[in-house]
Amino acid sequence: MKIGVPGETAPGERRVALIPETVGRLVKSGHAVQVESGAGTDSGYPDSAFEAAGATIAKDAASVIGEAEIVVTVQPPAADNVASATSGSTWISTLDARTDSDGLQRLASAGVTGMAMELVPRIARAQRMDVLSSQASIAGYKSALIGANMLGKYLPMMMTAAGTVPPATVLVLGAGVAGLQAIATAKRLGSVVEAYDVRSVVKEQVESLGGVFIELPAADDAEAAGGYAREQTEEEQAAQRQLLADHVAKADVVITTAAIPGRPAPKLVMADMVEGMRAGSVIVDLAAETGGNCELTKAGETIVTDNGVSIYGPVNIPSMVPNDASRLYSRNVAALLELLFDDDGNLNLDFEDEIIDAMTVTHGGEVRFSG
Repeated sequence: MKIGVPGETAPGERRVALIPETVGRLVKSGHAVQVESGAGTDSGYPDSAFEAAGATIAKDAASVIGEAEIVVTVQPPAADNVASATSGSTWISTLDARTDSDGLQRLASAGVTGMAMELVPRIARAQRMDVLSSQASIAGYKSALIGANMLGKYLPMMMTAAGTVPPATVLVLGAGVAGLQAIATAKRLGSVVEAYDVRSVVKEQVESLGGVFIELPAADDAEAAGGYAREQTEEEQAAQRQLLADHVAKADVVITTAAIPGRPAPKLVMADMVEGMRAGSVIVDLAAETGGNCELTKAGETIVTDNGVSIYGPVNIPSMVPNDASRLYSRNVAALLELLFDDDGNLNLDFEDEIIDAMTVTHGGEVRFSG
């Protein structure tokens, strides 16, 4: 099969969809891989590394896309890239399938089979393909470092000749993949870590990482299918916010990670809660791109409130760690390709397979995804 890797077009995106390690394995299996020149430069993978792995380098994206039977990117394709694709080809990337119906229709109209990496089902045999988990882990790690960098205090306890400096307190809201990694990283940096999640089942995981789990009243069925937290009612959210207010007020760093696929982020930290925080405290809102867990968050911006609290709404955090983020994404894609290729190395879209069926959002000129 001819596999194409064009450079990313989304502003600020520094990742690349396949790295030389994965390309080398694909080439050894008999596939031809073409990479747009410079596609991996920002993530630390130069053209020479791709060439050494057996890929060919093309000068522009249009030729890479137009000649490929399978195109692999990180971000959804821009409209002009879809126009360059050959009818009958397959595009593998995150596709924002739950929110970008126009993008899906463009792929379908072009006769392109679209496979959405964000729709990998959360089942045991699909774990190696789970891009949401691999990238969320990086986001959680980086969020703790961002919080430490923004805070004008030590995170660990420091014993000095001038006296002892107490450790900072980090509060993590949401204990999914990103939250657990934030807890682990903040703990390794020496802070006191508290965490809250509506799913009581994660208490043991939080405590195993050295965090203190905040137990608040929550519905028994707060865990939805696939391990995600379900959307809470307004009454449930209000009760949780009231009981969380004291913990937020005492925290030096608050990291919020609560997200529901395809839905606006739940509001966990309201303006009055921010007013109760100490001057110099920091909020890092990982849900900024879907509206934010903090009522005051602005995506892509840092704001400082009248009482001196800094609120940062980072976007595309995995792209801040592009080398390893690309490595993990590439391995996710490689695992998917392993499933898709038959023994002769041909693409086999078996819709009886629940992974392939769930991920394939366009095929044969039609949109298959119904949300």
